[in-house]
Amino acid sequence: MADPYQALGVAKQASEKEIKSAYRKLAKELHPDKNRDNPKATERFSDVTKAYDLLLDKDKRAQFDRGEIDGEGNPTSPFGFGGGGGGGYSRAPGGQQFDFGNGGADFGDIFEGLFGGGGGRSSPFGSQQRSAPPPKGANVAYRLKVEFIAAATLEKQRITLEDGKTISLSLPKGVEDGTQMRLAGKGRPGPGGNGDAIITIHINNHPFYKRDGDNVALELPISLKEAVEGAKVKVPTVDGPVMLSVPANCDSGKILRLKGKGFHKKSGERGDQLVTLMIALPDDDQALRDFVKDWDNNENLRAKMGV
Repeated sequence: MADPYQALGVAKQASEKEIKSAYRKLAKELHPDKNRDNPKATERFSDVTKAYDLLLDKDKRAQFDRGEIDGEGNPTSPFGFGGGGGGGYSRAPGGQQFDFGNGGADFGDIFEGLFGGGGGRSSPFGSQQRSAPPPKGANVAYRLKVEFIAAATLEKQRITLEDGKTISLSLPKGVEDGTQMRLAGKGRPGPGGNGDAIITIHINNHPFYKRDGDNVALELPISLKEAVEGAKVKVPTVDGPVMLSVPANCDSGKILRLKGKGFHKKSGERGDQLVTLMIALPDDDQALRDFVKDWDNNENLRAKMGV
């Protein structure tokens, strides 16, 4: 990967929010689970994840922008030059950097200073000479599947890291499919310390709950009798069943709201559960057929539609 900005399709001045948004979009599109027969997509997913890791690390992003490391996070060529406007940097053996400024430089003096020539002359760079920090170890990417209800209630998760250690993980408020968590120092070791563990959250689908922003949507079947007369019915929620009052003479499609039974927002508040009432008729009920046969309602239910 040559350029992490190009990999994510963002400008060099992109904000952290823009970088996260671009990554989530590409991660959903290129994820290996959706591209099992497309190795190029898997390779691209890896590049996108590496680019995201680098640009979200403020120190590494600054190093890349200065030309000190490449898109993989490795130090650049020892004698590479970067920068514009006549100035730039050169990296000497051992990792030192020298700022040539905008006034140019005598390269003969420079190399004499680097390699011991010039009869013991002191370095022309003075206090501008500095050592580059040793690189950290590689980051390690993990994919954590979380059950729908566990994500809504922020149930703690267990994850086993590459070193075999199992840790308890607290899900963040506002968690959604594609959310990434960074565990500092839980990556691979390196001269400058351990890299990080990057955990991507994937929320499993549920048999009857659907996510609607921070809300949980549910279609609840009710009987014709309950719809006509009204009733108190038991309703499942992510926090356990509750009783819900169904109003009399309600239609299919009516939505009732259970406050605070949705996903946790980043603010700490919770969304709601939206219960859509669906009248379910029995498959074969002779009494119901006899009733509607003799029941005559002349109201035009489709008048508002112009028919």
